[in-house]
Amino acid sequence: MYILGYPLLAVVEILNALLFFYTLVIIASALVSWLRPNPHHPVVQILNRLTFPVYIKISRYVPRAGAIDLTPLAALLVIMFIQKGILPIFARIAHSLIGG
Repeated sequence: MYILGYPLLAVVEILNALLFFYTLVIIASALVSWLRPNPHHPVVQILNRLTFPVYIKISRYVPRAGAIDLTPLAALLVIMFIQKGILPIFARIAHSLIGG
């Protein structure tokens, strides 16, 4: 079952790398939001475009804690759950298909 194992393992590794990159984007977005930058700056616009759709979906389930927005923290927790809870299951399945 090599034909299924290696592609599945590659997908797991790619997803893990993308989730790591998105973690960095969320952290950068949170840090930039504390500085109150110019909203028309290209970096700020890119960060907002990358994080806003996810924040909107998660903010429905996350209560506000006064002036503190916990949505980025919730997004990071979801990413950690996927990286530590779901992706290893698929990696084990891939390894069992490979025979290792």
